[in-house]
Order: sequence, then C-alpha cells, then structure tokens
Amino acid sequence: MPENRNTYDPASLPDLLPIYYKKLFPYSPYFRWLNYGGVPKTYLSQREFSFTLKDDIYIRYLSFSSEKELSEEIQKRCPYKIDIGAVFSHRPKEHKTVKAAAFQALEKELVFDIDMTDYDDVRSCCSGADICDRCWPLMQIAIKIIDRALRDDFGFEHLLWVYSGRRGVHCWVCDETARKLSQNGRTAIAEYLSVVKGGENQTKKVVLEDRPHPSIRAAVEIIKDRFKDYAVKKQDFLSEEEQIKKVLQLVPDEDFKENIEKNMEKFQKTKDRWLLMETFCNEIRQKNEFKKSHNITEEIMLQYCYPRLDVNVSKGVNHLLKSPFCIHPKTGRVCVPIDPENIDDFDPFTVPTISTIVDELNKSESGSEEGKRIKDYRQTSLKSCIEVFDKFLTHLEKTWKGKLIEQSDMKMEF
Repeated sequence: MPENRNTYDPASLPDLLPIYYKKLFPYSPYFRWLNYGGVPKTYLSQREFSFTLKDDIYIRYLSFSSEKELSEEIQKRCPYKIDIGAVFSHRPKEHKTVKAAAFQALEKELVFDIDMTDYDDVRSCCSGADICDRCWPLMQIAIKIIDRALRDDFGFEHLLWVYSGRRGVHCWVCDETARKLSQNGRTAIAEYLSVVKGGENQTKKVVLEDRPHPSIRAAVEIIKDRFKDYAVKKQDFLSEEEQIKKVLQLVPDEDFKENIEKNMEKFQKTKDRWLLMETFCNEIRQKNEFKKSHNITEEIMLQYCYPRLDVNVSKGVNHLLKSPFCIHPKTGRVCVPIDPENIDDFDPFTVPTISTIVDELNKSESGSEEGKRIKDYRQTSLKSCIEVFDKFLTHLEKTWKGKLIEQSDMKMEF
C-alpha cells in the first residue's frame, strides 16, 4: 500500500499560498540561480515563465526584469504552479509585438524528468501517482545513474536535482555548454541515456550487446549494489507465479528458459530464485552456451531498475518544466532540491509541506521580540533544503565570476 504520512488538506492551499509567497519563498537564491550572474544582462528578462492559477487558469509568456518584479508578480498572482521555460530572443511578455519567425528560443538548461508512473509495469506495491518506501529506491537509483553519466561521460558539473513534490524527480543541468545545446544535441544526450525502450506492447525492453557500453556497465554496477535490497527484498519480485512468468518472458533462449523454470519450482523464496538465475547465467557464460542469454541477469536488472526518462522533456529547447520551490497542490509538499551525494538520506515523506512551514513560521514569529526582522524560511524546516540549494549555487557562481572578469577585461582592452 502507498505511504500516507501527510496531514496536509488541499482545501487550505488558497489561504496558505499568500503567506508562503510573501514570507517563505526563497526569492534571493532563486533569482541568483536564474540570473546567472547577469551574464548576459538580458538572461532573466528574456526568460519565459508560466503560471497555473486556481481553477487551472494558465498564463504563458510571462517575463520579469528584476527580482523585485518577479517577487511582486508571484505574490500578486499566488500561482498553484510555476513553470520555467527558455531564454528567448525577445522578452516573452512582448512576443505579440515581434514577428513569429523572429521570436526564437535560444537557451535553456538541459532538463530531465523521471516519473514513477513510468515504472508501473515493474513495481508491485503502487501504481499511478502513489509512491511508498518500497518503490522510492527506483528514484535513488535513477539519480545515481543519471548524475554519474552526466558528470563522467559528458563532463557537466552543475546539476540541480529537485523532488517534484509527489512522485518523481527533475534534473536541471546548468553548465553554460548544456544551456547552449541545440535540439539535436539535447536529443543525442537523451537517447544516449535511454536504455529501456519500447511501449506497453513490447515485453523485452532491454537488449545488451556482447560487450555492453562502459556507461551501461557503470549503471549495472549501481543497480547491483541495490538490487537485492530493492527488487528481492522490498518488491519480492519473484514470489508469485505471474511474476516469475513475467521475468522468464525476458529470456530469449527457449531451452534455457524451460530449464530455469523447472528448477525455480524447487524454491519458494525470491532470494533463492534470483540466486538460481544468477548461477545458471554464470554457467552458460563459462560454457559459451545460449549466447543470446549471456547478459540476461543484467538485462533484467536494467529493465526493472534503469531510469525511465521522458525523452520529449529533454529534447526541446522551449519545453517548460515545473520550477523548484513550487507547492504540489495534491500533497502540499515543497518541490525541494536534493543533494545527489546524500540521496539515501532524502525521504520524500518528510519533505516539508506548506502547512507545516507556515505553522513553524507562525510559532517562530509569535515567540520573537517586537521590532525584530520578520522570520523567514531559515526559521522553518525548509532551512536544510535551502542549504542544499545554496551549496549548488556557490559552486555555480564560481563560473559566473570568471565570465564577469573576462567581460571586464574585454571592455578594458577595447
């Protein structure tokens, strides 16, 4: 059954959002991120934002010239959701005054969206938007695999991971080279990171070559470290006849499949059945038999655990993605940054809800002395989440300083 540790009442959102946006939304670090040190100066003013207001009223092509303008508009509108889009050739709010052909999306972070719903065919505990402790490890595995690949295989450094507030995670790759990627470049990276392929009607979605690519081998090692705890223990994925049949459908050699099926009947526990599968695979590799099934254990692990990306989100330069620090209207949870180095410490069920932090704020203010500055998010459980964001920003800001010095030197030379 899905976990439910949330006492948030969705009906309270209209009353809580004005307080959240006035006193708790981290405008200053948020602006520091999206302004990229003012390199170039038009980076924020030509960035598209969209707001989803109460009753699903959707407003696109919003843009802001300053942190003040951005914060005032957010406080005025109290959006249920904020989406961030591309940096355009002109200010998005003026797009109707520009010829359509001239209004072009120029840059945007390379983004990834990983949603638990896409794993419904391989998780037995939940479905749809529900998540629990038994399936959340899939998101931990996804973050570890994608983070490693983006850093080691592509050389990106500035990765902002964000919990979506309900059932998934987003990644914003903020390196300058990533922001400037063309649609073809984004597509190539997204395809490179896509291993589980095929729609609902395709049974076997992972087929490895005899010698898998180093990136896939690295992913297998990450999964191996967690597979027994996640798939064997938490999901118990070989406990029932239907589950066994589902796994055996992935074995390409019929004789080998029959042999495994016959022997599996001797065991009752998933851990013993999986050990049998591993043992048999090692044997056929050594004897060089059933060559199509040599990598079957790795293919099963990848099909059950490898990140399932929404590739279309990553491909487009002008695709909008939910902003960090939004409130998920169904759960009340804040869309908070995640530290990939401490992914095992991140628990989605303890993420602050808007009702919790507003309550914490009220208590801190009632206990403060008159005349003192209004308490902000640092007096609530949002503090540790902002610290993760600050750590990311500090690293990112070092690249801006270099750019600003470079620009200054060029002006002096001129």
